[in-house]
Amino acid sequence: MPLIYTFTTIILIITSKNAYAYLDPGMGSMIIQGIIATIAATGLTIKIYWQKIKDFFIKKKKKDKKE
Repeated sequence: MPLIYTFTTIILIITSKNAYAYLDPGMGSMIIQGIIATIAATGLTIKIYWQKIKDFFIKKKKKDKKE
């Protein structure tokens, strides 16, 4: 099955045409906004779950010391 996907991908790449797409300045600011939002969401998620993450690794270390 993966051979079919590989073959199809190669055929699509070989036969592709130019898109002649236009990226206006607004698109650049949307990309930057998306990157900043991803960083902020990741930071907030880590902040919210930091205690659980910390407890997970502390329990693992304590468990290793007992053994």
